[in-house]
Amino acid sequence: MITKKREIGNFGETAAVKYLKRKHYKILERNYTAGKLELDIIAKKRKEIVFVEVKTRSVEALDSAMPYGRAADAVNLDKRRNTVNAAYAYMRKKPCKLHMRVDVIEVYLDKNSKKLKILTINHFENAITHDNI
Repeated sequence: MITKKREIGNFGETAAVKYLKRKHYKILERNYTAGKLELDIIAKKRKEIVFVEVKTRSVEALDSAMPYGRAADAVNLDKRRNTVNAAYAYMRKKPCKLHMRVDVIEVYLDKNSKKLKILTINHFENAITHDNI
């Protein structure tokens, strides 16, 4: 049985995939695992391979989410390191000459809607770099 948290996470990841496709990214993988590490989305755009961490939050309004910080704030130091390590594991397994980038996508859902409904999506390119891990 799928939990509500997992349902929201899956919905957010699917929304992020649709968003990326609209922005002309080619989706290479979803939920890629390297041992205990996981990458939500692996995509390609032009000469870049993009590893994407997705954070989804269900909120009454966007302003109500901010006292607790942005969804992207949940990508703490351990999560950033794990994401980069998983990205390197992928590159070792599937070498390519593309430039590597790690992004974060926030998906905010309307908590007051009976169905899962997107309020907004924020995309932070190059959100995880060697300077912040």
